[in-house]
Amino acid sequence: MFGKRGDGYLVKGIDPVIALTPYLMPMRCDAQVMLNLKIEFEKLARFMAEKSREGYRITYMEIIIAAYVRCISRFPEVNRFIVNKRYYARKDIVCSFAVLQDTPDGSVKENIAKCKFDPHDTIFDVAERIKAAIEQTRKADADNSTLKVATLLKNPIIANIIVMLARILDRYGLLPKYLLGASPFHTGLFFGNNASIGLPPVLHHIYNFGSTSLFVVIGNIERTVELDSSGQPVRRRILPVGVTADERVCAGMVYSKFLQMFQHLINNPQELEAKPDEVCFDEGHVISLPPVKKSKKRFRSRLGKLRSRNRIAS
Repeated sequence: MFGKRGDGYLVKGIDPVIALTPYLMPMRCDAQVMLNLKIEFEKLARFMAEKSREGYRITYMEIIIAAYVRCISRFPEVNRFIVNKRYYARKDIVCSFAVLQDTPDGSVKENIAKCKFDPHDTIFDVAERIKAAIEQTRKADADNSTLKVATLLKNPIIANIIVMLARILDRYGLLPKYLLGASPFHTGLFFGNNASIGLPPVLHHIYNFGSTSLFVVIGNIERTVELDSSGQPVRRRILPVGVTADERVCAGMVYSKFLQMFQHLINNPQELEAKPDEVCFDEGHVISLPPVKKSKKRFRSRLGKLRSRNRIAS
């Protein structure tokens, strides 16, 4: 209440024109803009193969989320959200994504993982955090807070009352931290991997409930024929990426630079191996997490490969 929230700091230095947009477009569905990105698959494939030889298993999702984290470290304004026509700087860099959960009877059950990141994270740090979140979420006895809340809402009368109450509490910053943590909709980025279920990408809507400002979905690899610089047809494989954003959160120029950097980093993931040269924070609100605990298994795998190379060389 009075501008205070458990998941964000009230932004004070807002441009008057930008501050007016939530009054003109009060809901996220009013302000969502959509963009299709085409990523060069061959570059990603070569990078992942190279890292695999070094003992690291890197996925498309990890590359894309690592690119997002790096872009937020440069353009923290994109990590803002709007509730009750007020702008907030998010207290964390957080991403939500669906995970298939292991069950004793072998049935398919979907869970939602939420993962936090440090703005200084490299792609290896991001990969470790994501793998840890997936491993924890996939356990049959994992604490699926989202599913527990959804189970309580089977009765339509109870569902209407609880959802209406949650919306009111969220609007005035009174939603309990447990529900903020359980809600996959209170996130900076919601990521979807349609390729894992054999589907093309979609331009997914942004949820009005919660605080999601960006939705990114990847789809099946596409084969295309394009003209090169000399006008000759060239066959290429493309990773299609669908992006949906809440255009109200920052100026269009900031979004433009963010998306250009986002696409560049996905096409050049080797730039994510080192920590950023500079990190910017929104109005001085520092985001920091403890260092990532490196996987002993992955380290040993890499060490074994290096030892093998040394034996061959000698």
